[in-house]
Amino acid sequence: MRPTDRATARRQLDQRLNRISDAEALARPPRGWIKAIREALGLTTAQLGRRLGVSQPRVVAIEKAEREGAITLASLERAAHALDCRLVYALVPRRPLEDMVRERAELRARQHLESASHSMALEAQGVGSADEQEQFERLVQRLLERAGSDLWEEGE
Repeated sequence: MRPTDRATARRQLDQRLNRISDAEALARPPRGWIKAIREALGLTTAQLGRRLGVSQPRVVAIEKAEREGAITLASLERAAHALDCRLVYALVPRRPLEDMVRERAELRARQHLESASHSMALEAQGVGSADEQEQFERLVQRLLERAGSDLWEEGE
């Protein structure tokens, strides 16, 4: 993917994810969505089992797997269908993707400039703080313009 396409994709995802204003409201209930909805509808595990085409003990196992975070998406999808629900699956970043990429670019720029600054200081070629800030901003912008997987490499 080209860097400009990647930046556009980030902005579009940020816009879509902003619509999920309260991600905590979507957090799995302590006993799991399947059990919460089944009980709210008044279905027994045996009745849900018939809808799923599985045994009653298997429904208990499915609910337990969801509660423990060990359920597969395919099983969740089947359970959702049996409960006349839609499965909504999303990874919701804790902050905007644009912010995450900018912070990473700033970190990488700082690392690069600290290394260069140290070398220049050893050669008595120090740079003033205004020039240093300008270099920092230019480097951040350059990193953002080509922001790819190399931005996330560690220790370079």
